[in-house]
Amino acid sequence: MNTTARFLSIAAVAAFASFGAQADEADASQFATKYDTTRTRAEVMAEASSVAKTRSLEPAGSRVVTYTSTADRAAVRAAAAEAVRTGQIPAGEISAL
Repeated sequence: MNTTARFLSIAAVAAFASFGAQADEADASQFATKYDTTRTRAEVMAEASSVAKTRSLEPAGSRVVTYTSTADRAAVRAAAAEAVRTGQIPAGEISAL
């Protein structure tokens, strides 16, 4: 019984050690990007300037839509005051309830 337990524990340690031997570097160097170094600096700069013209730096959906109102300012204020008087919209501290 003792021999069998010793044999199994040695086999487990050997199996664990063999898995550790197949590990790679911690920085994942096997996935390093290969760069084309035959291009000149001028070619790279020309490509970078053409790409910058076609890309937008604004996040998608962040542009604000402008709206041109045709309403008169005094008419809007009068309509708001009338809505408050008739109770269509709340006003003052009670509006928070």
